[in-house]
Formats: sequence, C-alpha cells, structure tokens
Amino acid sequence: MNSPSTPRARSVITEVEGLAMHAVVLREDKGEDTPTFVLVPGLGLSGRYMMPTAELLAAVGTVWVPDLPGCGKSEKPRRVPDISELAEALALWMKMHGIKAPVLIGNSLGAQVIVDFAVRYPELLHRAVLVAPTIDPEAPQVSTQVMRLLADGVREPLPLYWIALTDYLRAGFGRVLKTLRHALADPVERKLPMLACPVLVIRGARDPIVPQPWVERVVRLIPIARLVILPKAAHAVNFNSPDVLAAEILQFLEMD
Repeated sequence: MNSPSTPRARSVITEVEGLAMHAVVLREDKGEDTPTFVLVPGLGLSGRYMMPTAELLAAVGTVWVPDLPGCGKSEKPRRVPDISELAEALALWMKMHGIKAPVLIGNSLGAQVIVDFAVRYPELLHRAVLVAPTIDPEAPQVSTQVMRLLADGVREPLPLYWIALTDYLRAGFGRVLKTLRHALADPVERKLPMLACPVLVIRGARDPIVPQPWVERVVRLIPIARLVILPKAAHAVNFNSPDVLAAEILQFLEMD
C-alpha cells in the first residue's frame, strides 16, 4: 500500500501490434502546465529499476514507465526487435495513450532507443535525457561489453542485482544477447547530429560501461546538448542516484 508520501502507481496493459505492452503510470496529472515523463529501461530490464527516479519525478508531473517488448511484463515478439523497432513500438504505445511532447528519459540501451525515436518522431517529444548512453564505439565486441557490465555490477546497490537477475531470466538470456548485438549494430553516431530537441546527457563518473571520452563525443555530436557528470554514480544512475538525477532533470526543464 502506498504511503502518503509515495505517488499512487497503477499498472496498464496495452495491446501494441497484437502484443501486450505493460507500463506503470504515476500521478496522471492532466494539468496543461505539468510535465509528462516517459522512462525507458535498458538492456533486458523492466521498468522496476526506473522506479526510484520515477517516484521523485511524480512530485511534479505524470510519469510513465513502460516495459519494452520482450522485457518485464510485456509480451515477447517472436523475433527479437532491433533498436528502431523498439523505438517504433514506443511511439505506437505513446500515441495509443495520447502522451504528447513528454520528456523522454532513457538509461543505457534505453537512451539508444530514445535517440532513434527522436530522429523518427521529432514531433512526439519535448526534451530527451540520455543517462549513460550506449554503446561506446571503441568497444564493439560482445565480450567487452559483458566484461564492462560485470565490472559495473560490483559498483551498483545490492537490490539492483536481484532486479537484473530476475528480469534477465524472465526475458531470456538468448533474447538479451540478441538485443545487445542489435545495440552494437545500431549506427547511433550517425543519428546524434539529427536530434532537434534539447538533450541532457548524464554520466556517472564510476561507470565502466560508458567512458568519459564517449559521452563527450555524444555531446559534441548533438546540436543542443548539455553534459553532467555525477562523481559518485555508476551506470544505473536512475537507481543508484535517483535524487541527484531527478534534480538535474528538473533543472534542465527550467531552461525553457
């Protein structure tokens, strides 16, 4: 049961191209002056690890946290979707819920999905927040990415271990590996200069998956971008440092 200080959350199941897509929505404030946030999870993960940040942002607006197709409580497509197909599913889901001009916030592979989304559907978002955006082109091998993921694991809070393990088991390790291969093949560098909206890029200084030279390159490629480094954070900033992340996001919105 929600405490008085915790925004009320409810689960929503939506059929998108014949498959059930699960999401959690918090607050649902219909006021015209309140922002809407959509939080996009990373590789193989459900929206559960986005909730610490989602609950903080719900203090100021409506927050949606979808499970991408094949992850969490969303149904698995027969064929593992690539980055562009995940972005298309996200766009269709948003249209079905009438979500207009939100702030899209993605961690890791979720940031890649948002980049593709912003190129394809620039009219459907207001701003973008790329939290530890992947994938560093200097490490194009699956083995290197897995080793970096393991290195990050020891730097994250213990509760994230259980979330990640159960989410990967639910999605299936084969599906997760195939999605990682899609992420490595995604030409994200060619897309970044095409982003039309303002973008906030966040990196945890202790993140072994997303090195500093790569995020600096990301910011240089985006026409309107701002980089923030969080000294104590690792890769899953939305889980390990939600208060700092939420504060940076709200400050970013005040720059309108």
